Amino acid sequence: MSAEGVRETWSTRIGFILAAVGSAVGLGNIWRFPFQVGQEGGAAFMIMYLAFVVLIGFPAMLVEFVVGRKTGLNTVGAIREFAGGAWKYLGGLFVFIGFVILSYYSVVGGWVMRYIVGSATGGYVGPPAADGTPQAAQYFGQIAVGWDALFFHALFMLVVIAIVALGVQRGIELGVKIMVPAIIAIFAVLAVYAFTLSGAAEAYSYYLSPDLGYLLENWQSIVPAAAGQGFFTLSLGMGVMITYASYLSEDENLAIDGGSIVVFNTGISILTGLIVFPILFSADVDPGDPGAGAIFVSVAEALGGIPFGELVGVLFFGTVAIAALSSAISLIEVVVSYAIDEFGVDRLTATAIVGAAIFVLGAPVTYDTVMVDLYDILAAKILLLSGGILLIVLVAWLHAGEALEELEKACVFS
Repeated sequence: MSAEGVRETWSTRIGFILAAVGSAVGLGNIWRFPFQVGQEGGAAFMIMYLAFVVLIGFPAMLVEFVVGRKTGLNTVGAIREFAGGAWKYLGGLFVFIGFVILSYYSVVGGWVMRYIVGSATGGYVGPPAADGTPQAAQYFGQIAVGWDALFFHALFMLVVIAIVALGVQRGIELGVKIMVPAIIAIFAVLAVYAFTLSGAAEAYSYYLSPDLGYLLENWQSIVPAAAGQGFFTLSLGMGVMITYASYLSEDENLAIDGGSIVVFNTGISILTGLIVFPILFSADVDPGDPGAGAIFVSVAEALGGIPFGELVGVLFFGTVAIAALSSAISLIEVVVSYAIDEFGVDRLTATAIVGAAIFVLGAPVTYDTVMVDLYDILAAKILLLSGGILLIVLVAWLHAGEALEELEKACVFS
C-alpha cells in the first residue's frame, strides 16, 4: 500500500490503453525493431515476429493483466499473493529486469535527444574522415560515450523522474495522452514522405516480401530473436503490464484492451519499417549493419543523402525521443510501485531514489557502446524470455482455475 494509504487508478480506459501502448511502442519498436529486422533477414524475421506476437504475446499479455488486476498490487506483491512460495521471487526478477533495461535504455534515450540537436545543426552530415570513416559514424562515436553521453543520460532520466513523480493520473496518464497520438501522427506523415523516395520500392520488397528459404536456413537465430523482440516490444516479462493492470477497475474488458494494445503496437512497428527502410535504401545504406548503435549511424548517414534530410531528422528523432519517454516511464513505474507498496515511501521519494539508482547502473554504458549490446542480450534474449515463460507456466498451469475465473469476469463482451 502506498504511503498515502490509497492506491491510484487510471481515470479513463483510454488512459490505460495509451499508457500500455506507449510502454510497448518506445525504443523497442523504433530503435530495436529495425536493426533486428535488418540483422535477421527482413521479411523472414517479420513472419516469425508477427506469429509470436499473435500466438504467444497476446495470451501472455492477458496473463499479466489477470495477475495485476486480480491482486491490485505491485509486481512483487501481486505474484506473492497470487502464488506464494518460491514463486514470489519471480516478481523480484521482473523488477530487476525492468531496472536493467531502463539503465541502458536511458542511455540510448540520451543518444536520441542528442541526435535531435545533431539533426537541427547538421552535426552528422559532412565529408568522410581521411581514413574513409563516414561523418555519421564519427558523430556517433563522439556523442555515444564520455561526458556528452553521461549528460544526456542524466537529462533523459530527469524528464522520466519528473513525469512519474506526478503520479498515475497527473503524470503518466496525462503524458501518454499527449505523447502517443503525437507519435502516430508524425510517423504517418513521415511514412508518406518515405513512400516518395527513390528506394521505396526496393525497401518494401525487402521488408514485406518473405524469403521462406532464408527463414528455413536461419530459423535457429531468427526464432529466438523474434521471440525476444516480441516480449520486448509488448513490454512483457518485465512487470509493466502487471503494474499497469493493478491500477485498473473491475469493469474493464481485458481482452478488448489487450487486443487494442497489440494492434496499435504492431501497427507502429510496421509503420517504423515503412519509414526507416526506404530512407536507408534511398541512400544506399546497408540495413543489416550489426550492433545496437547501427541504426543511429545508418539512419543519420542516409538522412544526409535525401531531400529535406535535416527536417526529417528532427521529426524522426524527436518522435523517437517521445516514444522513448513513454516507454521509460512504464519501466521505472514498475520499480517505483514496488517501493511505494512494500516500503511505504511517498511517490516523490521513491521516484527520486529509483531514478538515481538507475542512472548509476547505466553510467558504465556511457563508457563503451558494447555495453549496450551486452545489457540488451542479458535483458531481452535471456531474462525477458525466462521470466515471461515462467509467468505463463505459473498462471496457465499451476493456477489455471483462478486465471480462467478472472478472464471470464474480465473478458465478457457486452
